[in-house]
Amino acid sequence: MREFYRLCYNSNMAEENFELTELKETAATEKEKRGAIIGIIITVIVLVGLFVWGLVSLFTAPADQTAKVRDIFIIIMAFESLVIGAALVVLIIQIASLMNLLQNEIKPIMDATNETVNTLRGTTAFLSENMVEPVVKLNASLAGLQRFIELIGIKKK
Repeated sequence: MREFYRLCYNSNMAEENFELTELKETAATEKEKRGAIIGIIITVIVLVGLFVWGLVSLFTAPADQTAKVRDIFIIIMAFESLVIGAALVVLIIQIASLMNLLQNEIKPIMDATNETVNTLRGTTAFLSENMVEPVVKLNASLAGLQRFIELIGIKKK
């Protein structure tokens, strides 16, 4: 880890504090990432071990015990499908709410923005016609007059 030290006469110039903070934050995030990856790996290993242990236990168990486990598994799957159905209903409601927001909140803002852009476009066209064009024409006329005076010989380059 690099540390930067600098002498400064003003507290606003003390940039090394920002640099040290950034280095500490990156080190902390690297440690957090490493810890998260290790936790995920351990969880996967434990789940695979439990799955293998469950399969071995079912193969070595009597038939009536395997049937009980099968029935419990079917009940758990039915409950899981109910939970997934409820989650889908909530998701559909959230999507409908988002569509309502887009239609009733964002669309008027976009319409107002388009109207403002069109007004700005008209303003720039007006300024171009009434302010910029006369100045350009005046500059062109003055440049022509200056060149005419130079050609006659009254004013020298």
